[in-house]
Amino acid sequence: MTSKHRIELVCPAGSLPALKTAVDNGADCVYVGFKDATNARNFTGLNFDAKAMREGINHAHARGCKVLLALNTYPQADNWADWTAAVDRAADFGIDAVILADPGLMAYARKTHPGLRLHLSVQGSATSYEAINYYYEQFGIQRAVLPRVLSLPQVEHVIAHTPVEIEVFGFGGLCVMVEGRCALSAYATGESPNCNGACSPGKHVRWEQTSQGMETRLNGILIDRFGEDERAGYPTLCKGRFDVNGETYYAIEEPTSLNTLELLPELVKAGIRAIKIEGRQRSPAYVAQVTRVWRAALDRIQQDATHFAVQPAWVAELDKVSEGRSHTLGAYYRPWK
Repeated sequence: MTSKHRIELVCPAGSLPALKTAVDNGADCVYVGFKDATNARNFTGLNFDAKAMREGINHAHARGCKVLLALNTYPQADNWADWTAAVDRAADFGIDAVILADPGLMAYARKTHPGLRLHLSVQGSATSYEAINYYYEQFGIQRAVLPRVLSLPQVEHVIAHTPVEIEVFGFGGLCVMVEGRCALSAYATGESPNCNGACSPGKHVRWEQTSQGMETRLNGILIDRFGEDERAGYPTLCKGRFDVNGETYYAIEEPTSLNTLELLPELVKAGIRAIKIEGRQRSPAYVAQVTRVWRAALDRIQQDATHFAVQPAWVAELDKVSEGRSHTLGAYYRPWK
């Protein structure tokens, strides 16, 4: 079992320090965003202005690393020009590929910048090879990022029926929603991550110390309450603890991270072209730790796939940065299917 292609390690870069950290620790690609709503991690303090973007691209390209730009939110009728301008800037900067979700923006990019490589974002919610092939035929996409809702046999089925490169998530936070279709944040705040670029926007977030513990709220909605021995997490509706029939628990989703290290041989055999690490909102320290582990794992399996085994030290390192200090195979592993 070997891969005839080098599997690219695609790492998050929410800031210039994170980009440099990812590159210096072995990323093949980093993915970034502009400082606006054109990307789905539009948080204060994250992302790149023109100066940082030029410096980041120069640092990456000098070390043989590609820079991918996430333009993965959906423009509306009154701001279309902002998104097309972002495509133009990407081309001017010499970005290696643009990660898009909106078909209209793909059409614009293909017509205006025919040499610009296009990737279909996970926000596009393409879960079948028919959908991916449609984007390939209509807009010339060269890679698609699969949503984290497919089982491993479904991933294999997609790869077997499309000429498009397939990228899958290997590690990081999970979401109960099908990417590109989340409405929870919009329900609570009036701002959609798919259009405004941020799930649970910071201006709606509040932490308040009370007699019952540290409370976190989103636009006034109580999301969680933490004891003195607990770290108060960021309040998102899907990861809150709620009172249901007199019992308080994680009613929608427990905090945990996707970790597919043990599935790497099967993913390689299936023919994936890239492994994506989630976490543009995470620290450079997180980026360094995760990048080092996955670089070591990919190098090991591509050098000697027959004897590949997940190292306990790798798992221990990833557990340190996992949500809830636990990990899961997510939808990839469904033995009943």
